[in-house]
Amino acid sequence: MLLERKTPSHLEPRPESFAALMEMYEENYLALRRLCPELERQPLRSVSRVDGALDLYLEVLERTRYTTTLHLTYRFDHHGEWRQQPDMRVRMFHDARQAEVLELHCRTMGEDTAQEMLTGHPGLVCRWRHNRFLYKWLRYCLRQGHRFLADAASQAVAVE
Repeated sequence: MLLERKTPSHLEPRPESFAALMEMYEENYLALRRLCPELERQPLRSVSRVDGALDLYLEVLERTRYTTTLHLTYRFDHHGEWRQQPDMRVRMFHDARQAEVLELHCRTMGEDTAQEMLTGHPGLVCRWRHNRFLYKWLRYCLRQGHRFLADAASQAVAVE
């Protein structure tokens, strides 16, 4: 007998619906709150250092009453030049408890264009890809032990 198990929509490799994307936004918000539990007190620039892992850099770009915009990245020394990858800007919507990747750059063609026409939501495939990457990356960082805590005894260290 075969058992059929339905995978949660936010783990599906392809977008099913706008509602599934909104669910992923919620999951990303929760992961960011675990990564930055004291976000309101977070310094503008911090780095989380974990033994055996790359340093994770956080910059608070903007704080408003209902949103916070963050920049998350690793920094790599490439022949004397610092490269930032992934280089993600994320806006957190505190009232809706959602987080969305900003500055999307996608080209749609072929199968992706057909998918967008069927959903009726232009840009759905592009937003799905970027936010799914954020979903996976945040979980990876959390599993490694990264955290940004605002107090002086935390792993977060102010950077210039």
